[in-house]
Amino acid sequence: MRLLLDTHALLWWLNDDGKLGNHARGLIGDSEDDVLVSAVSLWEITVKLRIGKLDADLDEILAILPAEGFDRLDITDAHLVALAALPLHHRDPFDHLLMAQAVAEGAHFVSQDQHVALYGVPFVTCSDPVAL
Repeated sequence: MRLLLDTHALLWWLNDDGKLGNHARGLIGDSEDDVLVSAVSLWEITVKLRIGKLDADLDEILAILPAEGFDRLDITDAHLVALAALPLHHRDPFDHLLMAQAVAEGAHFVSQDQHVALYGVPFVTCSDPVAL
């Protein structure tokens, strides 16, 4: 399976945060899966660092991605074309471009954002399903 991590999914993975459930954790950690980290997420992390909404070491994050087996994904023309075709169900530009990349790359978007379901983008939720 091909996965594109939302920014919070990436941070939760790197910090071994319990918010990332066992199902998503298993997929991300499966060596058979291709895990993509977008330049969009790295841009979002940088913005949040600059405005004081995140405490992290950008150099450390950049250095650890290859060791985690994650592939970097730059923004391409195909991503922009997919972005232009997405509806506007909410106003987060980072999410919009990440979802467009997932569509263009044939990847499942790993996210906790419930807005993703409105877009018809294949996705994996970060949290484990709640048993009824």
